[in-house]
Amino acid sequence: MSDVPFHMTRMGARFYEHTLPELVRQLERLNQNLERIADSQVRAGESQPHPKKGDNSDAEDRKE
Repeated sequence: MSDVPFHMTRMGARFYEHTLPELVRQLERLNQNLERIADSQVRAGESQPHPKKGDNSDAEDRKE
């Protein structure tokens, strides 16, 4: 194995200067999208009545 540290190689420099920051940007973007989806699901759930405990109407609908 080479004695050259990874960050000193061309691939290492590209990883730290491009790949890693892009990965962080994409994770931030994913998190924002998931938060937006979760918020819309909460709002949609608030407008619909919650099924009563033991209510199997959804289960019966899926059987048909």
